[in-house]
Amino acid sequence: MGNKKNKQKKKDSKKNELLEKQIKNEKKQEGKEVKLLVLGTGESGKSTFVKQIQLIFKSGFDQKTKELYKETIRHNLVKDTKILVTGMGTLEIDFEPENMVLARELLRSEDKQCTEQTEELNNTIETLWQDSGLKECFDARSLLQIPDTHGYYLDNLERITQENYEPTDQDILYCRIPTTGVNSVDFEVEGNPWLVVDVGGQRSERRKWIHHFGDVTMIAYVVALSEYDQKLFEDEAINRMVESISLFESTANNEFFEGMNCIIMFNKIDLFEKKLTKTSLKKWFTEYQGEDNDIESAKQFLSNLFIEVGKNEKREIFPLYTCGTDTNNIKTIFESIQKILMEAHEKKYKNL
Repeated sequence: MGNKKNKQKKKDSKKNELLEKQIKNEKKQEGKEVKLLVLGTGESGKSTFVKQIQLIFKSGFDQKTKELYKETIRHNLVKDTKILVTGMGTLEIDFEPENMVLARELLRSEDKQCTEQTEELNNTIETLWQDSGLKECFDARSLLQIPDTHGYYLDNLERITQENYEPTDQDILYCRIPTTGVNSVDFEVEGNPWLVVDVGGQRSERRKWIHHFGDVTMIAYVVALSEYDQKLFEDEAINRMVESISLFESTANNEFFEGMNCIIMFNKIDLFEKKLTKTSLKKWFTEYQGEDNDIESAKQFLSNLFIEVGKNEKREIFPLYTCGTDTNNIKTIFESIQKILMEAHEKKYKNL
């Protein structure tokens, strides 16, 4: 009887020690900043995610930021339309005869007019956007370096070119400014400090990543699912999805992140679903065995390509499917990220 009591006493004592250890560890973690490092290739949607965080947890965009985006949006509107017009020749698509002169005039317009737009230039772009040939060219934009969001700005041309124009939150979310260096947002959630860090995804920027690998709580790697048929801006011989898989493999297996759980945000799911009905996934990934119009099968196939190169026995990989320009969707995604972190924390101390 005495032996049983002694054994139970020792068991209780050990349990208390472990409990005290857990409490000490949790106290150390209390108030410690959660650092979410957002990585991915250029144009994957990393910066859009960070802008959403700014909208959801901060006071939105200040006037200085709006002025910056106002100039950029107007500049991109003309620049990308010029690229689209040039692409007509590349893809051997004809303008409607009455618009040939306008197309040549647009290509001859000076770059300074990108921000100092004239009524004549605006009318030229508006007329060309109604051209059936230019619409056809835009539908084939994956063969050119044209952002998917360019159609949104062309549809809103009249509003954007008004003298008193001020970008809406949606305008800013859709606008791409390549990240150079680091963008970050610090905020609090239920009294806990967070830092979300976005570093440039272009090849020239990736050498800087290592400087931000310290004290990372978790990686959020962003993939643009809709880019399965597109080429890199930096090297048109390389498929964007293949590049993203390769980059994720090297990043996830970096010694800094050994054993660290990882979130993969499979982004632009809305564009992916639309594109899949028109552009065969099998053409670009011959090993895909599903039907072209089977969205779930295609999602799972591409997701597995990433999970396979990043998994190991020390970590879990959590796939999340996102529409980066949908604020409500990102709110839900952030709640999922919080839950993943909480469950990982509980799991870590469960068997102490």
